[in-house]
Amino acid sequence: MPVAWIRWQTAATLYARKRVCWEAGEERFVVRGGTCARTGRVSELRIGSIIAVADRSRRFEGSAPLLTNRTLFQRDHNLCMYCGNQFSPGLLTRDHVVPASRGGSSAWENCVTACRHCNQRKDDRTPEEAGMKLLAIPYTPNLAEYLILSNRRIMADQMEFLLSFARKKAA
Repeated sequence: MPVAWIRWQTAATLYARKRVCWEAGEERFVVRGGTCARTGRVSELRIGSIIAVADRSRRFEGSAPLLTNRTLFQRDHNLCMYCGNQFSPGLLTRDHVVPASRGGSSAWENCVTACRHCNQRKDDRTPEEAGMKLLAIPYTPNLAEYLILSNRRIMADQMEFLLSFARKKAA
């Protein structure tokens, strides 16, 4: 189960502590250390681009990924969920389908991307009350989808691995 992006330093520590259960993917990173006084050889650690660590995924079971504007806008492909137009992130807002002032939560299932104009037009009403139709139903991305949304530089083998856990779109 994909869980999180980690820095190479954290991965090196996990390898040194023998916490890595398995590796996947083609890419390997080589981290060089010091020189052994006895042999004169430089130490090397080869780190896989995808690693599994024992018992790390259990703490994430059933938990929703962190909702941020950046990942919300990416989930919705920078589209206003009311007018359907695409905007740059600076022109987008987070809209609460059920307004926060009326008990609506800041949860994935209650938030959509909206342009400033549509958000102001909807105001403190539900879409039905404002006469505005939602173009898509808001949903909580699973951890694999969230990892795809939250990283801008994903290697091909990492993307392939994550996509195997992502929901398949209906045809």
